[in-house]
Amino acid sequence: MNKLFRSIVIVPLILGLAACGGGGVGSSGSLSTNSGSSAVTALQVTDNVVGTGAAAADGDTLAVNFTGWLYNGYAANFEGTEFQTTAGTPFSFVLGQGKVIAGWDQGLVGMKVGGTRTLIVPSSLAYGATGNATIPPNAALVFTVELVSVTPPQS
Repeated sequence: MNKLFRSIVIVPLILGLAACGGGGVGSSGSLSTNSGSSAVTALQVTDNVVGTGAAAADGDTLAVNFTGWLYNGYAANFEGTEFQTTAGTPFSFVLGQGKVIAGWDQGLVGMKVGGTRTLIVPSSLAYGATGNATIPPNAALVFTVELVSVTPPQS
């Protein structure tokens, strides 16, 4: 009975994990996941709520609330590990000036005040092969962004 159990349950389980990549510990000794980040090759923009206020344009100062996650192709809404949130304290920056990742400079143009937008950002428009302290190299990112205000540049 024990041999039969191993043949029917254990062996296919091991083969299945091996075929899927299995996650686990990578060759470097760090925890690895097969999140599908490499499948994200272009910026994806989805308006969850279309705002009714002013539209964002390059040069405008935007105030936004946001939450950012590492992309996980296997999770609902592709949201993996959360790495940052404003928690209701808006973050301000000038759009189109390179003060934020390129995915934001491109993905927030045209968004209207009061709107909520989801951005799925490929690594090439985020932190690339370098990553940073909380974002691994070559990671695609997911953001939910609420546009709180738009202030046009001073003339």
